[in-house]
Amino acid sequence: MIGETSSTHSYRHMLLNEKEITRAYFIGIGGIGMSALAQLMKDHGVRVMGSDREESPVTELLHEKGIAVAIGQQEENLPADIDVVIYSEAVWDDNPERIEARRRGIPQMSYFTALGEVSKGKKTIAISGTHGKTTTTGMTARILRDAGVSPSAVVGSLVKDFGSNYLSGTGEYLVVEACEYKRDFMTLSPYILVVTNIEFDHTDYYKDLADVQSAFRALMEKVPEDGAIVTDAENPNIKPLLSGLSARIIDYTTEPAYTLTLPGEFNQMNARAASAAARAAKDDIIPENIAASLKEFAGTWRRFEYKGKTAAGAEVYDDYAHHPTAVAKTLAVLKTKTKGKLYVAFHPHLYSRTRDLLDEFGKAFKDADGVFIAPIYAAREVDDGTVSSEILAKLIKKNGTQAEALTFDQIREAFITYPKKGDVIVTMGAGDIYKVADALIA
Repeated sequence: MIGETSSTHSYRHMLLNEKEITRAYFIGIGGIGMSALAQLMKDHGVRVMGSDREESPVTELLHEKGIAVAIGQQEENLPADIDVVIYSEAVWDDNPERIEARRRGIPQMSYFTALGEVSKGKKTIAISGTHGKTTTTGMTARILRDAGVSPSAVVGSLVKDFGSNYLSGTGEYLVVEACEYKRDFMTLSPYILVVTNIEFDHTDYYKDLADVQSAFRALMEKVPEDGAIVTDAENPNIKPLLSGLSARIIDYTTEPAYTLTLPGEFNQMNARAASAAARAAKDDIIPENIAASLKEFAGTWRRFEYKGKTAAGAEVYDDYAHHPTAVAKTLAVLKTKTKGKLYVAFHPHLYSRTRDLLDEFGKAFKDADGVFIAPIYAAREVDDGTVSSEILAKLIKKNGTQAEALTFDQIREAFITYPKKGDVIVTMGAGDIYKVADALIA
């Protein structure tokens, strides 16, 4: 087990099967969760190093934090005297560094297993839901930090307020983003659980909405009697799950509206969930202080992020939205921010999600004036030929919005050609489409 609680600083010594960890190696350390956990372990005295396939803003951050990152994964990267190898779930068994770790008999654990072990020794505030997890996690951590609670936080993006995806704290609370994929969040031990919303997603793992709901219900049942579940109690996908639970239910929709820097009703809901979660942890937080923290919250990387202007004067945004609901809500807000045209570059994430939610994706771009679909980001999947960016583009066009399937280079050229001053460009998706936005304002 990892964990030892101290009244002044939890995890002063990190343990694995009763052996103290002094050196840990992370395979896939550039992953957003992995990099945050790496910073947490370094913060608690562990010598941390790791590898990733390519450089990124996250690996640059780790370098700045004094964590060595090898670019490229090969067996000779693995140093001597490593106590544990922690691997991203995107790293498979045949990875050369994992093979070498097995050959040496070095213990290995997945990111979620390691995070779960850390969670056992903290009062964990787990932020779950299909949409809004990252922003709500950052908001909750910001409120508690400003209130003097000194939480630690592991966030699924770089938070502008923290300059990192990790917040270092000395208090008893750990605020962590809880991912439902493969029921990974079941490794956590939530004291306070936030469920922002529930929809059918991760279609390569879950059979249907009921299957997703069963996972969230199982997580709710882990919350102790003296803990709390913060959620939208009248949401039709959540309400049936709330009966018979031992923890108290807090309906975040009863929280007041807040003045935010971030636009959109969905961010208002994120703010209400964060406010309710923070008050569940510390019930004497002054309401005016919560409002001040939320008003000042500057947002996170790739969540409705304003990037700048093109040479022609078009405004450029970037967003992580990769589910039809998130796409539609983000575009609805962006449509209100321009008197010109709204252009979208969308990077579909996973063949399975694109195929299984194809009809919903086809309708999600109604507020755009032009859509460019990049080649599908395969991630962990293999193309079975049943879906493509061309198929999605045709469906969007059939539903009344101009759409075309293009390569990244062609999208860059189109954005240089078409949008003019007063127009808005947004790059969207969970892959690396953000590089197009960066290139447009370089």
